[in-house]
Amino acid sequence: MSRSARLVRAVAAAAVQGLALSLVLAGCDGGAQGEAGAPGVGDPYFPKAGNGGYDVRHYDLALAYDPTGRRLSGTARLTARATETLSAFDLDLKGMKVEKVTVDGGPASFDRDGQELTVRPEDRLGKGETFKVDVRYSGRPETITDPDGSEEGWLRTADGALALGEPTGSMAWFPGNHHPSDKASYDIEVTVPRGLTAVSNGELRSERTTGGRTTFAWHTGEPMASHAATLAIGRYTVTRTTTGDGLPVYVAVDPTQAAASRAALARLPEVMEWAAYNFGPYPFSSTGAIVDRPRDSDYALETQNRPVFPGAPGIELLVHELAHQWFGDSVTPRTWRDMWLNEGFATYAEWLWAEDEGGPTAEETFTELYDHGEDTYEDLWDFPPARPTSAADVSADPVYQRGAMVVHRLRQILGDDAFYDLVQGWTAAHRHGNADTADFTAYVEKQAPDKDFGPIWRDWLYGKDKPERP
Repeated sequence: MSRSARLVRAVAAAAVQGLALSLVLAGCDGGAQGEAGAPGVGDPYFPKAGNGGYDVRHYDLALAYDPTGRRLSGTARLTARATETLSAFDLDLKGMKVEKVTVDGGPASFDRDGQELTVRPEDRLGKGETFKVDVRYSGRPETITDPDGSEEGWLRTADGALALGEPTGSMAWFPGNHHPSDKASYDIEVTVPRGLTAVSNGELRSERTTGGRTTFAWHTGEPMASHAATLAIGRYTVTRTTTGDGLPVYVAVDPTQAAASRAALARLPEVMEWAAYNFGPYPFSSTGAIVDRPRDSDYALETQNRPVFPGAPGIELLVHELAHQWFGDSVTPRTWRDMWLNEGFATYAEWLWAEDEGGPTAEETFTELYDHGEDTYEDLWDFPPARPTSAADVSADPVYQRGAMVVHRLRQILGDDAFYDLVQGWTAAHRHGNADTADFTAYVEKQAPDKDFGPIWRDWLYGKDKPERP
């Protein structure tokens, strides 16, 4: 996500943590009985996100959208594995009308409670059993307001719609296990009126027009967290090229943004080559970008394979969101408390790009931020990057800027050669997986056992106050 994405801070930490604790305890009780999967995984900031008792392996979405009536209809098929014996399980789906649910082709009863869709199959699912659940649904998808005041979910645009999912917005347009800890592959087929384009993640497998409607079929083979899934519907100028090493590039730009976007997007293959040199091999099978109009969203987002930009991106923002393909999309946080692993590294990528482009060095950027950062980021020293105060703060300045400062402190301690070896080793070790802050600190200490990282963890990563000058 772009570092200027989040604007309003609105949730009290005590309330969020209290709710999280109660749901974690409830989830543990349900798991012990082996009867029903927990309605949430107990995330410290979004405790209702995700569900217990199963792991989704694949999503197959067949959707149709009518922009005039703003109506979405479709069927979602989830292929999942039960991680415990289940008589019932939950899916996250906010709004929409559920018309029918089946499990392994047989009828299943269901009921709704807020964002929880509880499914009760005819026969209990055994631990380790793979099953398929089909959900037929329709309605007007909702726009969700986050705790920090930003909007996600299903955003209406001038010529269609834009679906953004971080942190919980994907539940507005398809049912699922919507927490970053459960990643899956995807097939997303979308039918729209002829003349419109539907852009999603991965690779476009087919495009066919029949009777005034066009169906676009997208496939994402690598694991993807649901918040990184996107769907953009509208009138786009589409460019399909390849990078120098043959990686497919699919770029969709709103015609009103084409001229302003041209210079930055022309450098996309160059940025990809630079990022792979610094961070390790690119983890996905295609790349690209989606550029909508400035008012379609308040922020850019690192949707997998092709990040979304509200208006023409500058080169620094393009670098930031493409760096997220390594940090956030491939190596995905285990909980939303670990957001600094996404944003700290993506922000530091901007510092490295500026350094390599002849701008200020990363050391100069670090020093300027330490000395005068409060002038630009009033909340810079309000809380440590690894401990956001509340759900409203997981995308606040300390997560981005102080997170990048932690990364630079590691570079100061390690030196350049060992630092880049560490970064590339980290992205390789957790490629297509999940990791949390404890995983990262343990990894760093294992790679450099002769160094003392205690002060960095204590003062820079977890310390409440402004650390002493290094």
